[in-house]
Amino acid sequence: MSKRSKKFTEAMSKIDSNKTYSAKEAISLCKSASFAKFDESIDLAFRLGVDPRHADQMIRGAIVMPGGTGKNVRVVVITSGENINKAEAAGADLVGSDDVITKIQGGWLDFDRVIATPDMMGKVGRVARILGPRGLMPNPKLGTVTTDVEKAVKEQKSGKVEYRTDKTGIIHVPIGKKSFDDEKIYENFHAITSAIIKAKPASSKGVFLKSLIMSTTMGPGVKLDTFEALNI
Repeated sequence: MSKRSKKFTEAMSKIDSNKTYSAKEAISLCKSASFAKFDESIDLAFRLGVDPRHADQMIRGAIVMPGGTGKNVRVVVITSGENINKAEAAGADLVGSDDVITKIQGGWLDFDRVIATPDMMGKVGRVARILGPRGLMPNPKLGTVTTDVEKAVKEQKSGKVEYRTDKTGIIHVPIGKKSFDDEKIYENFHAITSAIIKAKPASSKGVFLKSLIMSTTMGPGVKLDTFEALNI
């Protein structure tokens, strides 16, 4: 048995797999069961009663985490005119138009988010095949296609998180770092859970929130009480 598997087994022993926990209990358990030497992310996995093959059951959105994410988000803004100065003042890491698009076409991908003003989307289309598969394509539903670049940059820098259902109807989303205060993690849990519950499609029948699991990057999963989550 490897060193890692021994640590994982020890971590698992702290969690009752037959029990569902409150969010606050789960946060405490995830921290106590953590054995990694780095500041792990604390993640949620929502298993939903939706069929993402149908467009009207695909859940996708973005939310600013009230407790932050603990990540340094590198933001690129593709715009022109006075919006260039506004984006730079708001803290964007790189701002421009054709020059930025050319740089991306050349293979540069050292960023986490792309924001674009509507007038630039025709040009952004030239790199859609590069950005799209990586989840980086600007999207008005996510607030990354906007005329208010200043607000968009500040939101991304302060902890805006995007979420969407995968092919199996699961949403994976980080809610903070192990080093965060429990209350900050809980604030983020409350915000994202509330947003996803409210996004239930009208066409979704039966049980909507089938299960909810919290875990650290390397640690075992902790089952959460779905009744508590549904009544946030």
